[in-house]
Amino acid sequence: MKKTYMLNMGPQHPSMHGVVRLVLELEGEKIIDVDAEIGYLHRAFEKHAENETWNNVVPWTDRLNYVSPLINNVGYAMAVERLAGIDVPERGQYIRVIASEISRVTDHLTCIAATSMELGALTVFLYLIKGREYLYQLVDNLTGARITTAFTRVGGVKGDLPADFAEKFHAIAKEIRSAVAESDKLLTRNRIFMDRMEGTGILSAADAIAYGVTGPFLRSTGVPYDVRRAHPYAVYDKLDFEIPVGSTGDNYDRYLCRLAEIEQSLRLIEQCLKQIPEGKHSLEPKEIKYAYEIQDAGKHGDTALLAKYAAKVDQTLAGMSKDDQPNTRVLDRKITLPAKETTYGSIEGLMNHFELVMWSWGVKIPPSETYFAVEGGNGELGFHIVSDGGDGPYRVRCRPPCLFPMAAMKKLLIGSQIADVIPTFGSINMIAGELDR
Repeated sequence: MKKTYMLNMGPQHPSMHGVVRLVLELEGEKIIDVDAEIGYLHRAFEKHAENETWNNVVPWTDRLNYVSPLINNVGYAMAVERLAGIDVPERGQYIRVIASEISRVTDHLTCIAATSMELGALTVFLYLIKGREYLYQLVDNLTGARITTAFTRVGGVKGDLPADFAEKFHAIAKEIRSAVAESDKLLTRNRIFMDRMEGTGILSAADAIAYGVTGPFLRSTGVPYDVRRAHPYAVYDKLDFEIPVGSTGDNYDRYLCRLAEIEQSLRLIEQCLKQIPEGKHSLEPKEIKYAYEIQDAGKHGDTALLAKYAAKVDQTLAGMSKDDQPNTRVLDRKITLPAKETTYGSIEGLMNHFELVMWSWGVKIPPSETYFAVEGGNGELGFHIVSDGGDGPYRVRCRPPCLFPMAAMKKLLIGSQIADVIPTFGSINMIAGELDR
């Protein structure tokens, strides 16, 4: 009779990201059984959301998949807008797609980089994380924050694109493509990398569908399901892109799918920047004064300066002027905050602002419920939201895309070796805030 023994991998194991524990039953180094315990991080996103106003939930969505937070922002906002029957201006929809695809690239770069590092390819990690850093700087320029962006609002986005956004993106896209090309040369035909990835962590198309797996994990099995194509939202139906698919459903195919999707996302952003409707999204330097100059003018009674100039602000307040709003968000005083000039320049604007942010006075949505999904970095990211007519959600349920491949861990690992756990777990791209149950 052969003896087996139990091995705990995690929650402190480096590749378990500190918050997942795999209990392995082993016969030598062969895995006989697996039990995945995911309950080491609970951020209570859903319960927090049920105790906030509609717009105040947006910062909590940042903490779901914190590697691609902008997709979370967009998914939640669009779910609420479906409840309220709101149509966002076209320029605002293009900006949401641009933000989402930037986040998808950062997500895939992080996944490939981390998996490579865990298999010993540290050079690839450095190349790809350097590329991600360029994108984080672009996100900072757009939203005023690198990771916790809170960029969307019910009815639109926080602000318009910075004036030099397109030029910065095109320069960064060259760097990303260069980093991806270098990594492709180092990894894709690397004998050691292929031996670790090919034929490991296999999941058939039928099993993937049965487990509810979506995203690159499902597409690696040959199923071309992508929410952006199957259920188009925003302006994806106006854009041309391919859906990379694999055939074997192993770790290697998942790596190839993510690598190919990076290029598709860059192409999508380039198309958006060409097709986006025009809008006055920046002021001329002569129209801008420092806030202290406007303040001093007001103290001296020179109120004409208040109406003539806009205050120079940082990225967190940029793009929120009265000239930007018609292009990026719904002009409804019951839904969206007034422009800063209106808030600071009139008592009516100030009252409107306070009514929208005060508890029990904010955005009101008629009693109803809906489910809305977007294509996240790991697959279908959905929000089931219920309104009872109040100023915040009565119930919020998030469909976290990385939960389903985690449920399939037993199917993925039984019969494999201990060493196969690392690339397989890496290919799931488990994000603890999103997995949060």
